Amino acid sequence: MAAVKELLRAEADGTLSFGDYTLASKTKKENYEFEGDVYKVKTFSEITKLEKNGMFVYESVPGSAVENFRETDTEVVFTVSAKGDVQFTLELEPESEYEVFIGGDSAGKMSTNLSGKLSVSVELSSDQEAQVKVVKC
Repeated sequence: MAAVKELLRAEADGTLSFGDYTLASKTKKENYEFEGDVYKVKTFSEITKLEKNGMFVYESVPGSAVENFRETDTEVVFTVSAKGDVQFTLELEPESEYEVFIGGDSAGKMSTNLSGKLSVSVELSSDQEAQVKVVKC
């Protein structure tokens, strides 16, 4: 998967793609309107962060590229790639349990903290991607 060179884009299937982990310095795109919401992305080799209407949605360390990101009340689905292993954090419902799937396989059930944050690590090698699905239990 290549980095998202336009930093943030809407896909024909109604999903979002964002992030460019190949950048040497922090770059951002703000005020991107999509389906009635306003998005902002900050991305480079060390971190990628997505906000929706000023609220945290996604963050990865190191930076990543995310394609076909879709979020509903019960699940979050996307494909992630990076230069290597990546840890991402999602903002979900506080104090709730979710099952995490990486590449179609269950990585187990995890609970969000009081602020609704859920952190997951994915083992990747260069030019590799992983399909991620987080489903509310």
